[in-house]
Amino acid sequence: MKSPKPVFVCQDCGAQAPKWMGRCVECGAWNSLVEERPAQAPAGGAASHRYHPGAGGEARLYAEVETTTAARLSTGIGEFDRVLGGGVVPGSLVLLGGEPGIGKSTLLLQAAAHVARDVGPVLYSSGEESEHQIKSRGERLGVDRAPLYLLAETCLERILEEIARLKPALVIVDSIQTIFSLKFQSAPGSIGQVREAATQLLFTAKGSNVPTFLVGHVTKDGSLAGPKALEHVVDTVLYFEGERHHSHRVVRAVKNRFGAVSELGVFEMTGGGLRPVPNPSKLFLAERPVDSPGSAVLCSIEGSRPILVEVQALVSTSSYGNARRMASGIDQQRLALLLAVLEKRAGLNLLGEDVFVNIAGGMTVDEPAADLGIVAAVASSVRNRPIPAGTALFGEVGLAGEVRGISQAPLRIREAAQMGFQRCIVPEANLDPSAGGAGDGDGCELVGVRSVGEALDALLP
Repeated sequence: MKSPKPVFVCQDCGAQAPKWMGRCVECGAWNSLVEERPAQAPAGGAASHRYHPGAGGEARLYAEVETTTAARLSTGIGEFDRVLGGGVVPGSLVLLGGEPGIGKSTLLLQAAAHVARDVGPVLYSSGEESEHQIKSRGERLGVDRAPLYLLAETCLERILEEIARLKPALVIVDSIQTIFSLKFQSAPGSIGQVREAATQLLFTAKGSNVPTFLVGHVTKDGSLAGPKALEHVVDTVLYFEGERHHSHRVVRAVKNRFGAVSELGVFEMTGGGLRPVPNPSKLFLAERPVDSPGSAVLCSIEGSRPILVEVQALVSTSSYGNARRMASGIDQQRLALLLAVLEKRAGLNLLGEDVFVNIAGGMTVDEPAADLGIVAAVASSVRNRPIPAGTALFGEVGLAGEVRGISQAPLRIREAAQMGFQRCIVPEANLDPSAGGAGDGDGCELVGVRSVGEALDALLP
């Protein structure tokens, strides 16, 4: 049989080309095409790709399909279970991505030890560390004697054999970019190898009803290496975020077929591993300065959880011809839009001023409800007048200077009241209880505003 012709696959977007070219015609990346030889089709045809062991090849009527609700497996880490939607769904394939050294392997080893103690054997396969290195980290984390099996292997077929032999309750593969299949001649980490490894592990997870975690590397721009082909295969995609110089870490769900998207889990990195933070608002506001101009507290919603964060702004006269605008934790284009609204609608002169805005603690906020907090912090710094310490605020700011209503206002106000805030500046549209508004405010004074001018008058009279 004639061997299949080689194809050239772009390592950035996955596009294929019949010959090598210096630039990918799909995404425009230079020198990203790598030669790959596709595997020959097996004699079994489509039957070899069937992952359900007892499934037939015929379609079934929707009404005849029986659904079963399987109990989720707890990882023993409350914040991790929250991000997953209440625990690990049997047979699910979960991808955890993040920068090197941020704590992915540490978190999964802690979860593996708990599942091994309470549920059954766990297979931890690592292509980057030896068994002795994993054991050393486990001793530091306090992992005791549990049915936790360690496998230092990069061959996909060998890993699948161990899964079939051990029949574990949980499988962890660290990382998917180091795994290679004997069917392909390309190097580990290429598009073909990553797609084949993820697909075969998906078939195994669904067919054996074994939940599987995959660790994924990230590229320079912070996206998962693979690229999107890997995210489409898995059931859940989690991103591990955090600054190296901050002790806390954030696990964020960007795709979840079994739970809420954009759910958030907060952890603190300690000498004994990652410790869950049940009250993130208290963590992010712990070092907030009192009566300091340029500081405002906004209430953000991440998934189903309200979190209070501090927005800091510093406005100073520019020493150069062009004023600088720098943002950390928010979109810089959104900051430029809000500064234009402040200058046009509120009468603040910011044309020749340097503006620096930061979300304290390394948190990232990307929802429109943060607009009013950013505007208030900038105005406070310009006027050099502090916002009262017991005041929190949220709301979306439009181009006409109006303050628009946002979703889940009662949840935000309840979190502010629990943290001791006595006053909340909210959009007037969120005050109507009949429309799902805030109601009595849970003991917190509510001030409704319709425009940026009204909000600044209420905050900085």
